[in-house]
Amino acid sequence: MGTTFIVTLYAPDSLTAQRAYKAVSARMDTLNQIMSDYLDGSELNLLSETSGQGRWVHVSPTLFDVLMKAKTIARQSGGRYDPTIGPLSQLWRRAVRQRTRGEFAFPDANQRRKARRAVSWRYIELDPGSQSVRLRKSGMRLDLGGIGQGFAIDEAQKVLHQHGIYVFLLDIGGDILVGDPPPTQPEGWRIGLPKGSHADAGHARAEADSVIYLKNAAITTSGDTERHLDINGRRYSHIMNPKTGLGLRHFVQATVQAPTGTYADALTKVFSVARPGQRKRLQRTFPEARVWIREKKG
Repeated sequence: MGTTFIVTLYAPDSLTAQRAYKAVSARMDTLNQIMSDYLDGSELNLLSETSGQGRWVHVSPTLFDVLMKAKTIARQSGGRYDPTIGPLSQLWRRAVRQRTRGEFAFPDANQRRKARRAVSWRYIELDPGSQSVRLRKSGMRLDLGGIGQGFAIDEAQKVLHQHGIYVFLLDIGGDILVGDPPPTQPEGWRIGLPKGSHADAGHARAEADSVIYLKNAAITTSGDTERHLDINGRRYSHIMNPKTGLGLRHFVQATVQAPTGTYADALTKVFSVARPGQRKRLQRTFPEARVWIREKKG
């Protein structure tokens, strides 16, 4: 997934710890082969190649599961998160590669309009009975970048539970999921929040030192502190609004605590894209989420 993962765990002995870690590592390799949109032969990309053909494609239980979750969150969020954003992602990746060669051309309105025609979670059809997927629109390309790391830590937790391990911290590229608290810290795992974070909708508030204690929950931060494009004096975040086909034009950093990594990961994009007035309504849609927003316009 283009990042690293860290497993911190408490086990009764070193042999159990090593076995659990190796099993988690193997599961991460499998998930990468299934969900990556960078690997030509990944199951996700092979599925994307069938878009517009009108046929149902039987997929693995893992891919069906993550697509089901992705479509559910897309529907609940009104499309602010969308797993079909691939045509737009590809457009901007190509532009970034051109920029590194000194050939940068800003994707024009016609290019963005053409890409957006193939973007909508409604174009994904899922049949649980046959565990099959149909991509209705020609030119569709699935992109699980906004949910994949969160889904991966949820899957890693399942592996640890299978090995009898319940005291752990999983970190995949900043997406964090923790289990029971460590024995020396019964209040929970000590997690640092990004500097300057504050609660949205009055639902949560970071402590003065930007630290919270977490147990049996996930937390993720998404922002463009390092990943953004500066073009002709304008800033474009790597966080893209599926409705406009453009990266966000102002700095916004969202931190979300949720029961699962899948929801925490996806909801950082949802709350980043949403306007301030919409966030309160979304908070009611996702009542188990605890949200911090840091934002600067202009």
